[in-house]
Amino acid sequence: MQAFGKYKTTFENEYLTQQFIYINSDEEKITIDELEQMLKKKRKTVAGTMIFYNPAIAPIGYNMDSSLSEQGFEFDDNFHELKSVDVHHLIYQAMKKEYKGKLVEIKYLFNLNKENVQSTTIIDKFEIDLDRYTSEQLTIFDKELNYQDYLNIRLTGKFVFFGSGHKYDKEYTHTFTYSKNLAQQAQKLGKKVLYIHDRNYNEDECIEQAYFLDPIATGKARTTRAAAFKKMFSTNPAEVQRID
Repeated sequence: MQAFGKYKTTFENEYLTQQFIYINSDEEKITIDELEQMLKKKRKTVAGTMIFYNPAIAPIGYNMDSSLSEQGFEFDDNFHELKSVDVHHLIYQAMKKEYKGKLVEIKYLFNLNKENVQSTTIIDKFEIDLDRYTSEQLTIFDKELNYQDYLNIRLTGKFVFFGSGHKYDKEYTHTFTYSKNLAQQAQKLGKKVLYIHDRNYNEDECIEQAYFLDPIATGKARTTRAAAFKKMFSTNPAEVQRID
């Protein structure tokens, strides 16, 4: 498995704006040039898209201990190979049989490349920004770099998997609507919308409730969600999974 991404920066914020995972064998590696050639034939090479909450990933040779700018990273608008994180390994384990040789595009609700975003005041700033997004008001984070323009989003492949989370506090109404709009737009574009859910909502209710369990969990849920994710992609086409 290899992961590749493009980074951009404005002021003091850094964003992972494009990301792809290549489902390969342990012995097989591709170069950046080969990735670029594959992306010229997206309809044949990209199996689908996965949408998570936000990234916290460094390129190979760098880390998340400080900003990439402070480490001398050059924001050159080129793809860079990324360090592997837990979700990369899980995607590979789930897809290595049925999707070998394919690319998977990774998108995020928020492209801000920062750890522990959901436990900070940053989520309050996201909520403020989403309220301003369709207006002429200035946003805290860059509109184009941090957010998905759901009405104009480009989705490649047959499926869109949502693992963007399910716990939106009542005051975060704009974040909730944003997540739901992305899923509904994926349906309108004819994509098969995939997710993991539990008994709190049935399959028909999940999109309306933006209820998409993250496949990476802690505690007792860790094994259960990982197993559901692997089961989802054990077949082609993949299927929505419910856990009890």
